Amino acid sequence: MDRMDNLRRTHYCAEIPLTPCEVVVCGFAQKVRNLGNLIFIDLRDRTGIVQLAFGDDTDREIFEKAASVRNEYVLMAKGMVTPRESVNTEIKTGTVEIRVTDLRILSKAQTTPFEITNSDKVNDELKLRYRYLDLRTKKLTENLLLRHKIAKVAREYFYDNDFIEIETPMMIRSTPEGARDYLVPSRIHDGKFYALPQSPQIYKQLLMVAGFDRYVQLARCFRDEDLRADRQPEFTQIDMEMSFVDVEDILKIGEGLMQRLFKEVMGKDITLPLPRLTYADAMNRYGSDKPDTRFGMEIQDITETVKDVDFVVFRSAIEAGGSVRAIVVENGAGVYTRKEIDKLTEHAKGIGAKGLAYIRWVEDEPSCSFAKFLKAGELDAIINRLGAKKGDVVLIMADKNNVVLPTLGALRLIAAKKMDIIPADKYNLLWIVEFPFFEYNEETGGWDAMHHPFTMPLDECLEYLDTDPANVRAKCYDLVMNGIELLSGSMRITDCELQEHMFRSLGLTDEEIEAKFGFLVEAYKYGAPPHGGFGLGLDRLAMLMSGADSLRDVLAFPKVQNASELMSGCPASVDSKQLDELHIAVIEEEK
Repeated sequence: MDRMDNLRRTHYCAEIPLTPCEVVVCGFAQKVRNLGNLIFIDLRDRTGIVQLAFGDDTDREIFEKAASVRNEYVLMAKGMVTPRESVNTEIKTGTVEIRVTDLRILSKAQTTPFEITNSDKVNDELKLRYRYLDLRTKKLTENLLLRHKIAKVAREYFYDNDFIEIETPMMIRSTPEGARDYLVPSRIHDGKFYALPQSPQIYKQLLMVAGFDRYVQLARCFRDEDLRADRQPEFTQIDMEMSFVDVEDILKIGEGLMQRLFKEVMGKDITLPLPRLTYADAMNRYGSDKPDTRFGMEIQDITETVKDVDFVVFRSAIEAGGSVRAIVVENGAGVYTRKEIDKLTEHAKGIGAKGLAYIRWVEDEPSCSFAKFLKAGELDAIINRLGAKKGDVVLIMADKNNVVLPTLGALRLIAAKKMDIIPADKYNLLWIVEFPFFEYNEETGGWDAMHHPFTMPLDECLEYLDTDPANVRAKCYDLVMNGIELLSGSMRITDCELQEHMFRSLGLTDEEIEAKFGFLVEAYKYGAPPHGGFGLGLDRLAMLMSGADSLRDVLAFPKVQNASELMSGCPASVDSKQLDELHIAVIEEEK
């Protein structure tokens, strides 16, 4: 192999001057074209491609070395930037090439398991097994560079707003935060465990007690939960907390962050203030607390319209305190045949619904799945109430609201994708505010905290803590973009008595409060300023900004569905000596 000696890179490949000058570039050989008396090599680094040219005027030793180059060889080249005869408009350096005067082969490469420039046709398992090769592809390189830029701009934004970056511990006490903890056994303390943080929640609150009134951190977080496209077991959040503020101050900081990120990372202007919806309005209109508002098809309540209809499904739902609601799929009659509607019905049943009624308007008169129960004029009344027209499909559900709303919300998304009405190049941001503090747990018959037990209830809801938990709303907020939750946060409880009251409302005993949160409760006894904050998912934001389909595409070394990492083969077994030191035994289950 050649050595670099005193040769050093002067420019990245896609950043060379487009005027004559001498440069030194480094990178991987993406493509070699040997035309006999001419050789062209596309050299690639993280910025892009530049063409290296070798011809009759090239030193014979250098020319022969160029002839030996194969794809993915690591090269260093010195030469003059000159105009290119055949212009390539698809690359930044397409008007010039480098006439090479010195070439170093720094490392040879075997034939790769897949072609770097054609990796889209390779199965995911193979690409993840050789992730370091897949990361050489243009798409993944650009995604990681965009992710880096998001992190850089975010840090600069918070620094400009007087935030202090502070790292919190990675090995902490296990505290309940909604998902399973990843546990780390202690070698020194027999039978005891650290937990990897699901978030820096408690520590950042303690930093407010300590007087660091504006904290920020790009925090690594860990949750042992089932994976999906927008979820990984380890992730990064842009985490912040600030004191002497209320909700409006925090939302203003969050909006300023998003405006700056979109401007500097995407070159797009975001108009402020961002729209807001209460949790109740979001559920009633979209069937989701993270609604995709890039398209309409909102849920409509037709309970009053059908309350006298002699259809037992509607009547039973209304009498049980539920409702009858519908969505109109405009121009859906040609797409949603009876067979396709049956598929939707099965999907609805799979997520808790009892069934799905419909109106499909193809001919002059609409067909209706419950027509035999209708009196004259009742179908017209429903259609008029919904604003449906010929060519539309109406999907109707009747049940308790906690079944009807999320089910229609899910069908709304399915129908929008099927109808291809969701604009891909649109970014709709909105705040969801005033979440319920409690959510009813049907398994235990008790009330759980919807976010976490440190969330401050709205002042006007304090009187309902003991008498009407369902009516208690919280000073918490989510930022949603295109149907995905990006940010979640709240104002925190700083009153010791109120915090203990909330713990007891959640069914915790004094012993449980002391064991799980004693140190936090005690800290608040020494003076705590009003404070609140949020955590914004850096990975999810990068996924949306890059147009990626999965978090895998914006992470360097992601996990797969079963939380394993195919490249290194983790998780893996460890030797018995390590287990003995930790006083742990692995017991295999009998098959």
